[in-house]
Amino acid sequence: MQKLAAAGRVFDLSDPNPTDNSAGFSREEPFLTMQTSRGRRRAASPPSAPRVVEDAAVERPRDLHRDARRRRGPLRQVTEFAAASGIGQKAGIALAATGLVLTVTVPATSPVMATDASGNAPLAASSVSPQPQISADVGAQIDFSRSAVVTQADPDGKLKQLLSAQSAGSVTRAASAGTLAAPLASLVTASPFGYRVSPITGGSGDFHRGQDFVAQCGTSVLAAATGTVTFAGWHQFGGGNRVVIDHGNGLETTYNHLSSFNVKVGQTVSRGEVVALSGTTGASTGCHLHFEVQVNGEVVDPMGWL
Repeated sequence: MQKLAAAGRVFDLSDPNPTDNSAGFSREEPFLTMQTSRGRRRAASPPSAPRVVEDAAVERPRDLHRDARRRRGPLRQVTEFAAASGIGQKAGIALAATGLVLTVTVPATSPVMATDASGNAPLAASSVSPQPQISADVGAQIDFSRSAVVTQADPDGKLKQLLSAQSAGSVTRAASAGTLAAPLASLVTASPFGYRVSPITGGSGDFHRGQDFVAQCGTSVLAAATGTVTFAGWHQFGGGNRVVIDHGNGLETTYNHLSSFNVKVGQTVSRGEVVALSGTTGASTGCHLHFEVQVNGEVVDPMGWL
């Protein structure tokens, strides 16, 4: 008789009754205790259910566009996605708002079409406005020259704007330079403005109130700017024949040692107009033009305005 001792009990393995043994325990008892090498007992659980092996041969559904995406590069895919979803346009607007500039070339999904006058058939945009046909003879010569564009400055307007914004006494040299025209066709300095040796007495420390320019007697003297003649006559303090023109806002110009003059008090003269002829009248040692610029009655360096 074959017996098995387990959990302190004896089981008869040759018992013809498969359900009960001599001890009265069922053979179908699901959990048995077994003694380990250290004398401990552990329960033996029933065998687990077999795992179902998935058949790898079963064909999964394929992505129909996978091969097409593989043939296109990553950049092409991103571009197409941006064109289809409008992300590219939104990103461009966002970057433009932050001051950045983004240029993205997105392939057009369809050509720009337009309808004809009847509204029936679509027409290509290029066919709506046909380009004119230009033809010429073989021996024809084409002239690409353009007519000259001449811009005329308005110096009187500049001077008027300068003097209307402030008095002549507050105008800086940088702002006043070039606002007056030359009183002669050619300017060559004979004696500058400021202290000098007097050509009359020969003494030093003589203050020269204007600028002397070389001019032969009878040379045309021109108005430095548009204004009104306030004096035309003999100057008793050495100026000889003298003309004074008021340009407004405290700015005046004087022309001295003239041989003659052809204007009168109250007359309005224009810039560049001939007002007199040069000479050597008054306290003068030779033919020349003594030119003065006065601001609010005080003489200033004429070269700061010419």
